[in-house]
Amino acid sequence: MRLALYQPDIPQNTGALFRLSACLGTPVDVIEPCGFVLTDQRLRRTVMDYMPHVEWRRHDSWSTFLAAQPAAQRLVLLTTRSTVPHTALAYRPDDTLVLGRESAGVPDEVHARCDASVRVPLAAGTRSLNVVTAAAIVLAEALRQTDGFAQLEEHP
Repeated sequence: MRLALYQPDIPQNTGALFRLSACLGTPVDVIEPCGFVLTDQRLRRTVMDYMPHVEWRRHDSWSTFLAAQPAAQRLVLLTTRSTVPHTALAYRPDDTLVLGRESAGVPDEVHARCDASVRVPLAAGTRSLNVVTAAAIVLAEALRQTDGFAQLEEHP
């Protein structure tokens, strides 16, 4: 299981995603360009001292990200445009969960290339969750389905 963040806008969200990644043992792909410099102090403040525990790769573009993906690896897009609730998909251990930009999601070419898309059901009158909150909800379901929590050490 991996997380891929497409052209992130907000360093604090990227830092929080790195921290989520460290805590759940899930590698992250950052697809540039970012709306900030990846060494941004705001990113470091949010990720705190978890950065040594983050396995991550930086990709210059969507095309370089795709070129680095194994052919069999499925891309699952988290998007408010999906009609499929995140709990309805059968996740695979090698899925990559793709997250869009905070300000604009992902372009149509990314939607078209992803193998599946899911959404987190929301209360009427609301538009969307924070990207890291959505990632945590969907990642937890994917790890639950694939027994991914079994690899984590229990802490008292």
